[in-house]
Amino acid sequence: MDMKKQIAGRQGFIAALDQSGGSTPKALRGYGVADSEWSGDDEMYAKIHEMRSRIITSPSFSNGKVIGAILFEKTMDSLVEGQPTPQALIDRGIVPFIKIDKGLEDEKDGVQLMKPMPDLDTLLARAKGLGVFGTKERSVINEANPAGIAAIVAQQFEVGRQVLAAGLVPMLEPEYSINAEGRAEGEKILKAEILKNLETLPEGEQVMLKLSIPVEPNLYADLIAHPKVLAVVALSGGYSTDEACEKLAQNHGMIASFSRGLLQDLRAGQTDAEFDKTLGDAIDQIYAASVA
Repeated sequence: MDMKKQIAGRQGFIAALDQSGGSTPKALRGYGVADSEWSGDDEMYAKIHEMRSRIITSPSFSNGKVIGAILFEKTMDSLVEGQPTPQALIDRGIVPFIKIDKGLEDEKDGVQLMKPMPDLDTLLARAKGLGVFGTKERSVINEANPAGIAAIVAQQFEVGRQVLAAGLVPMLEPEYSINAEGRAEGEKILKAEILKNLETLPEGEQVMLKLSIPVEPNLYADLIAHPKVLAVVALSGGYSTDEACEKLAQNHGMIASFSRGLLQDLRAGQTDAEFDKTLGDAIDQIYAASVA
């Protein structure tokens, strides 16, 4: 599989299976696993890995419509049917990515920057050794503050350059909170900052962008067409599957990278057939919006 060609072709979408420590209990509750069913981090991560393994091995997940998947670090280091998770994805024709950020700083200038990542080079080397293609790193914009947005984009590109140096493709995610006031104005500031920073990349280098679905449809068309951008993917950002797909379909060339929008109707108590049909229906809907 030519992983870069597969992502550049954008004939499908990227599944986000990267809920980390803070969001894992909520994800498990949504899946129908109560807090009383696990005790301590090890059992919690074992439960979420069971869910992710069930998704990855479900027949509908490898039907060609999911072209990539983002993993949490513990998922990358775990096994699926006896194989390292990245290899299990590759064998199913799915490009593996790894979430690398360590969470968010407190808000300043209307944004939340990423916390320091002192062991990033070690993680990147391990990921590359397991066959991982790229990374994902998230920070959050809460208001249309030009100084804050400039800082968040600068940090994303700084980390992105470190990822590129390690031989991986960074997926930069300056998420714009969908409930923020003045989001339409702020997204224009965000786009301008991204375009400015793209010019600092050497010729031939490419990044990916993971952005909130913009208020103004096709706002990011020139980012999608930019030679230094491999792909622009959309996060569901708290929208339901229906809402996210409806909004995504209005943005030509932007594909989904949904978590909640993909997983919201999956339950631990479903039979394998029910689980696969539910997952398959979500995949079909998100795929249709991505290639619309």
